[in-house]
Amino acid sequence: MKLVNFGSLNYDYVYSVDHMVLPGETLSSNSMETFCGGKGLNQSIALAKAGVSVYHAGMVGEDGESLIDMCKENQIDYRYISKVQGKSGHTIIQLDKQGQNSIILFPGTNGLNTLEHIEEVLDYFQEGDMILLQNEINLLDQIIEKAYEKKMKIVLNPSPFNEKVKACDLSKVSMFLMNEIEGYQITGEKEPEDILNVMESKYPSTEVVLTLGKDGVMYSGNGMRYFRESFKVKAVDTTAAGDTFTGYFLASVIEGKSIEEALKIGSFAASIAVTRKGASSSIPAKDEVENRLM
Repeated sequence: MKLVNFGSLNYDYVYSVDHMVLPGETLSSNSMETFCGGKGLNQSIALAKAGVSVYHAGMVGEDGESLIDMCKENQIDYRYISKVQGKSGHTIIQLDKQGQNSIILFPGTNGLNTLEHIEEVLDYFQEGDMILLQNEINLLDQIIEKAYEKKMKIVLNPSPFNEKVKACDLSKVSMFLMNEIEGYQITGEKEPEDILNVMESKYPSTEVVLTLGKDGVMYSGNGMRYFRESFKVKAVDTTAAGDTFTGYFLASVIEGKSIEEALKIGSFAASIAVTRKGASSSIPAKDEVENRLM
């Protein structure tokens, strides 16, 4: 099975401030740091660190060399990342002394994927291969349609949930990886069991992985349900927790591990990530996860 992650690549510009800037205010920051990120790239890094050969597809701008370098450093196959005119996607993040943040997202070249590029990417993949998607790029509905035509296993993290997700034929998704907020947005239900009940009713042939933060994770699919408690740690930064779980859970599934074991490994890897600052830099390597889980 080959795996392609068709997703976003962003620069994160993080400004440390005393408080969030107010309307009309000019505020000096205490520091500014730049990180490579985007939900797509973070999940590819997690997959690669979990030991999976992953192809990343997407778009970067003329300023995107560092994003491609990040792929190289993590042994991510970047042949399907195209460089086009314009600015790469980026975020402007204010981070205050209490650890709260506010974020402005500029899609940039993440919104410039074309049907021709999608077809070029998917031509390399075939029935039974896996495609991982999030909602930080354009033409999500078209990618789902074309991947479904090829009988690929479509894994969707519907984040951020908006009208673009609603425009997709979600019955063609093989597996949802989502949190409680996205579960509520899709189903209108707030309780985890109720979310899964609605998902089973609406998409009976689809697997659902519902992450519950510190309360654990639930799985529904193939007529079965599982619950896995979270590992209790002191969280420092939860930024990459979901992306780390996604990478290690899918890697375990691809390796043929049971769902229960995949939930355990994904949860443990995420519990390591939240004890460290940063996004992709907090994702643990496979050896560390395996050695500490023994």
